[in-house]
Amino acid sequence: MTQFAIGQLASAAGVGIDTVRYYERSGLLKPAKRSASGYRKYGEGELDRLNFIRRAQHLGFSLGEIGELLAISSRGDVKAMYQAAKVRLDDIDKRINELHRMRDALANLMSGCPREGMDVDCPILRALLHKEASQ
Repeated sequence: MTQFAIGQLASAAGVGIDTVRYYERSGLLKPAKRSASGYRKYGEGELDRLNFIRRAQHLGFSLGEIGELLAISSRGDVKAMYQAAKVRLDDIDKRINELHRMRDALANLMSGCPREGMDVDCPILRALLHKEASQ
């Protein structure tokens, strides 16, 4: 079985050493075994777990949610995993809708703004300067 020092594990997973230590402190990664000289030693299971964490982060899961996913994964509970993914997908859809609304509002402001000069009638400036415009 392959054993990794902390730097080797971090490099293999594409994260920093401080990230490995943080995940260990936060409980996402089990505490490492120590060599006779006190160095952390990790196995392939820890590398798999780090890769799981990274992939879940890329899908937008928070570290708290990833902790829950790891627990679900260890139980093999497909229904709970599906439900967690559904909640994340719903959150993503909600954020996309919010971004579309923000984009439309900004595009609307831009359409009425002169592109040159110092016009105080620029809707962008009015919206940013006046409290009632931001509500």
